[in-house]
This record gives sequence, C-alpha cells and structure tokens, in this order.
Amino acid sequence: MSKLSQKNNNEDANLEDNFQKAFEEISKLKEAIAPDLMLKFYAYYKQATFGNKFTFNSGLDVRSAFKFNAWMQLNGMSSTDAKKEYIKLANNILNKK
Repeated sequence: MSKLSQKNNNEDANLEDNFQKAFEEISKLKEAIAPDLMLKFYAYYKQATFGNKFTFNSGLDVRSAFKFNAWMQLNGMSSTDAKKEYIKLANNILNKK
C-alpha cells in the first residue's frame, strides 16, 4: 500500500472516530440545544450516514417535515463534508457549555 493511501485511510479513520465521539457527546448533553441547531445536527448526521437517499415516511407530522427539509437542503454534500460539519457544530456547542 502506498504512503498516500495509508494517509487517506488514517484520515478516514480519524474522521470516523471524531464523528462518533461528537455524536456521543452531543447525545449525552443534558442542556437543551436550540431547535435550529438540532435540525442541523439531524441533517448533517443523515447526510453523513445515508447521503442523498432521502426517505420520508413519518406521516404528516410537522416536526418530521422540518427534519426532512433540513436534510434535503444538504443534497449533494459528501459524507465526508457532512461529518466535518457535524464535528465543527458539535465543537462549537460543546465549547460553550
């Protein structure tokens, strides 16, 4: 394996680890997070894990419609970029707590 592909594999592993840690830390928060930020977390998470494979089967619930809309706004964003944005947003929130 070349040094370049080893570097990419390490970067991918670090990104995945950081993404999982950010998800766990945000999930453990006791304080409420503003709804608009929660929508961003939801959308980045869905884009990072499912990409552009949008599904909407939650009925006519307004909350679900907002979540779906937030996710759709990230259409075309790569999984890598969505993970980076999730981590950045999580760090902003966690550093304020």
